[in-house]
Amino acid sequence: MEKCPCKSQKEYLDCCAPFLDRQQNAPTAIALMRSRYTAHVKADIDYIIETVHPEHREASDRKAIESWAKNAVWKGLEIIKTKKGLEGDEIGWVVFSAHYTYNNSVKVHTENSLFKKKEGKWYFVEGRDAEIAVGKPAKIGRNDACYCGSGKKFKKCCAKK
Repeated sequence: MEKCPCKSQKEYLDCCAPFLDRQQNAPTAIALMRSRYTAHVKADIDYIIETVHPEHREASDRKAIESWAKNAVWKGLEIIKTKKGLEGDEIGWVVFSAHYTYNNSVKVHTENSLFKKKEGKWYFVEGRDAEIAVGKPAKIGRNDACYCGSGKKFKKCCAKK
């Protein structure tokens, strides 16, 4: 079975697949965040755009989203902090870091994302982000955990790239 790309440690079919397959709506802001990350990994551009709040969807640049999703090598998602965003809430924030490589450079995209419910469905509204290029740590050992957050040993992960 395939582990979910969002790094929840769940199987994909039991995590983000029902949302990306449009069988269910994400019940919380964090579930929507995880599914949007997974949509980037799987290059499901329609899902990414569909989950932007309708009042902000017009500003979505489909070509830019598609280019980023398809040309990045996604390494993992790290949820840093959440505020509200539960099933009974109408608003929520998720601070996360998405680890990836782009043009042979290791990068981390860190964002504080705002989510709102409209008619009972969660949507991404906006994110305040900072993209930080990071180099491979100078003193990482082959048997150390990989810096990308995959949970694998460095020699089995980013050392091979």
